[in-house]
Amino acid sequence: MGIPERLDQLTDQQARQLCDRLREQIIESVSHTGGHLASSLGVVELTVAIHRVFDLNTDRLVFDVGHQCYAHKILTGRAGQMDTLRQFGGLSGFPKPREHRADAFVAGHASNAVSVALGMARARTLSGEHYQVLALLGDGAMTGGLSFEGLSNAGQSGEPMIVILNDNGMSITKNVGGVASHLARQRLKPQYLQMKKVYRRLTSHGPVGQAVYQFTHRVKKLVKDAILSGSVFEDMGFTYLGPVDGHDVARLTQLLQYARELNCPVLLHVKTVKGKGYPPAEREPDRFHGVGPFRIEDGAPVSGEAKQTFSQVFGETMCQLARERGEVCAITAAMQSGTGLDGFARQYPSRFFDVGIAEEHAAAMAAGMAKQRMLPVFAVYSTFLQRSYDMLLHDVALLGLHVVFAVDRAGLVGEDGETHHGVFDVAYLSSVPGMRILCPASFAELRSMLRHAVLELTGPVAVRYPRGGEGELRTMSGTEGASVIRKGSDLTLVAYGTMVNEVLTAARLLEERGISAQVVKLNSIRPLDLDTIALSLERTGGRMLVAEECVDTGCVGRQILSELAVQGRPCARPVLANLGDRFVQHGKVSQLRALCGIDGQSLCKRAMEAMANG
Repeated sequence: MGIPERLDQLTDQQARQLCDRLREQIIESVSHTGGHLASSLGVVELTVAIHRVFDLNTDRLVFDVGHQCYAHKILTGRAGQMDTLRQFGGLSGFPKPREHRADAFVAGHASNAVSVALGMARARTLSGEHYQVLALLGDGAMTGGLSFEGLSNAGQSGEPMIVILNDNGMSITKNVGGVASHLARQRLKPQYLQMKKVYRRLTSHGPVGQAVYQFTHRVKKLVKDAILSGSVFEDMGFTYLGPVDGHDVARLTQLLQYARELNCPVLLHVKTVKGKGYPPAEREPDRFHGVGPFRIEDGAPVSGEAKQTFSQVFGETMCQLARERGEVCAITAAMQSGTGLDGFARQYPSRFFDVGIAEEHAAAMAAGMAKQRMLPVFAVYSTFLQRSYDMLLHDVALLGLHVVFAVDRAGLVGEDGETHHGVFDVAYLSSVPGMRILCPASFAELRSMLRHAVLELTGPVAVRYPRGGEGELRTMSGTEGASVIRKGSDLTLVAYGTMVNEVLTAARLLEERGISAQVVKLNSIRPLDLDTIALSLERTGGRMLVAEECVDTGCVGRQILSELAVQGRPCARPVLANLGDRFVQHGKVSQLRALCGIDGQSLCKRAMEAMANG
């Protein structure tokens, strides 16, 4: 599609036509690649208005969360690459500064935008530069406490910046009554905004003008507070504008121009419709929040019937446990569907708690529940559990409380990329005193291990499992410890979780080359069953390859080598196959495993090199 070079020169009618074309391309692109459709459709007019008013090669726009950014990507010269969205080697589904200068900051997790934007505004002031700073946050981000930490500091700072709240349905306290509605409309009229701008200019000079301003401001606040319920944002120090129709591109442009000239902290409250312009997404915004390829005519997925996933098996097992024990509770942080808890929420609503994007609060609340003899299970994506690390230590582990962490999306997650890969939890969970970490490799093992974790163990327990379905290994080999699942004599291959499938593939390929590999499957990685590993090493001459879908620092392979050395049983020829010391790009999991050298073919090659060198 043709994008005008100067959006600031568009007429309002041309801007509306551009919005229509943007929606068409976003729907067309995402129907082929999959992605976050509803969120991006909801901010098309807002994105166009921002680009009409600001030069984002210089001005800084921080997204929160970045799944609202597709129109922004198109408007910044990436329209021709949208067919590569979220594909291996193609455009990221989130803002990435290395992709384009107009992507001011990475944005894959929620609630940090105001804090980041305030940092940029302060840097601008300290360096004496002149550019605008904006934070665009979805209302879901407001369920995270970090948003309010940032808002509190930004409002009191006096730093000129604009926070745009994209409100597409979250419950925010509303002013009530006809008078309140009338005043809200009056405050957004062009005549009022122009008068207020002139008034501020006249009263900004000299002690008399400032005294007049302070007096009239106090009178206005007293009158407003008597009629309206008040705005928490104004109490924080922001000039509040809104709410305004987020699909009126002309009005949005006008208000952003006004906000830019105020030269103070401004909060613009924008009301939008998630999925706007595409009926299936408007009807089911949750389903089209993150969607795979689909048919444009009706929104139906093109992949046919969905296969069962670990998340679904987790949800089903939780319902079974809840039927057996009235103390079992489920907690999630704005990921009810994603973690497979829809059924639990329907069947046991009094024992289901969605706390919003507030993982720290969820972990602390779970600790409180456990202290009072409940059985809380916190279902959370690995990459988001990172935010709860302090609570893992201080609130859960310190008292040895029995909280079960169902760590979903452990390992590489695919097309969402660096910000969403769950590749750090092995290291940080292993550092928590008393933590047990179970690693199912199949649906059957998840059912058994979750039951074991909730009903039989004590203290903090993590059950970590990947996104999507199981591999070829579909049997049970225990709930803890380690198991030899394939005999061999030349070297030991060690893995856990669904990486066991890659190791089994490598063992078969090695057998074709005359090498006999013994496969040790770790059912739990903390505590480690070192005896089973050591016995295998005695059989295979001390040759070992440990395959993992996590970063190198703190990986299980290094823990094994360290423990063996401490016990005086060193491994002579170890090979550690993991993701190294890096962030991994987006793409299909199979592509990323091959890229990082941890797929079956690569592991076979690494093992043969180890054998040749030994």
